[in-house]
Amino acid sequence: MPNPRSEPIDRVEKAFARGDDNALRAAYLQHGSLVYTFCRRTLDDSRAKDVTQEVFISAWRSRARYEPAKGSLAGWLIAITKNRIVDNVRAEQRHSERRSADDPGDLPVDSQVEQLGDRLLIAEALRCLADRARRVITMHYFEDLTHRQIAEQLSLPLGTVKSDLRRGLSQIRHQLESAHG
Repeated sequence: MPNPRSEPIDRVEKAFARGDDNALRAAYLQHGSLVYTFCRRTLDDSRAKDVTQEVFISAWRSRARYEPAKGSLAGWLIAITKNRIVDNVRAEQRHSERRSADDPGDLPVDSQVEQLGDRLLIAEALRCLADRARRVITMHYFEDLTHRQIAEQLSLPLGTVKSDLRRGLSQIRHQLESAHG
């Protein structure tokens, strides 16, 4: 049996949707650190671990609703994670209000959770791109280079740079759409 960590993402997504025996484990190995990182950025370590576990349990129980053709598993998991974090934060705010000794202002608001989820999802989508496409997108959007400048620096035809950029952005959009339903 192949190592689930090294299996292609699309194979894991299809196995997860079918409910195959090792699919939950494979999904956790591929996306567990992404989900935990998202949780950890808004919750303490203990709550982040609990919410991460809740996300995968919830995802597995509702796997029949996941459709690989409509979006990536990472995006779907991030959407579930956003909801679990918001639920957790709201519950903590209710408890904080009752205790009134804690400052609920330290807890993130829904929009902050949404933005953080999107940033992590974009980072994950970039990580999953081919090296050249990732480099082209990084040069264009983070280094503010024109298509022509990128083509010159990478010694690529201008059309290749534009195609890499278009395909890469399409993949990133696919990731984001899967998280926003």
